[in-house]
Amino acid sequence: MRAQRLVVALTVTFVMSIGWVLTAADARNEQKADDSPVAQNNNKAERSRIAQGFEIAPVPLDLAGRDRDLVGLGSYLVNAVGGCNDCHTNPSYTHQGNPFAGLPKQVNSAHYLAGGTPFGPFVSRNITDVTEEHSFEEFLQMMREGKDFDLRHPQISPLLQVMPWPVYQDMTDHDLRAIYEYLDAIPNATRCASVGPLSPTQTDPTCVP
Repeated sequence: MRAQRLVVALTVTFVMSIGWVLTAADARNEQKADDSPVAQNNNKAERSRIAQGFEIAPVPLDLAGRDRDLVGLGSYLVNAVGGCNDCHTNPSYTHQGNPFAGLPKQVNSAHYLAGGTPFGPFVSRNITDVTEEHSFEEFLQMMREGKDFDLRHPQISPLLQVMPWPVYQDMTDHDLRAIYEYLDAIPNATRCASVGPLSPTQTDPTCVP
């Protein structure tokens, strides 16, 4: 009986030892993967995008209770890659900071991402409150499937129009989560009441609050 117990005890100890060895080996392999040149380069690139995102954010960001890295990356994707300001801010730039007039760029931060840009029968939406009205899962449906939860144009299509969601649908979950986190960190804004020229000879759009 004692011999059987001893055999069982030795067997359990052996199995546990093997488990510890394998766990340690996995940890070492993961550490080697993290230390590989590719992993280091990827991490360096990610940190660079996050830093650039904070540098170019045109509005104050509320980081309380939010993932700082995701917010920074989201700002980079929204402001330097996705071109969201071009459609969702009207006008996109201030009169004194219109880059198309050869002036240093100045985003229309007062109405940043508040929508109002016309595209034929469609008008860009206010996306400063999208995280208040939609969960991340619903946001994924918008970006991946073009689902229009507001059904603004049922006579045309149940899907979002003009917005290039067929392009954004190929972004990773991580990137889309970063965009959602950034939109959650920006202040709510309202669109301009009207946009028009300064004078009959001035064709640059100017926001009329």
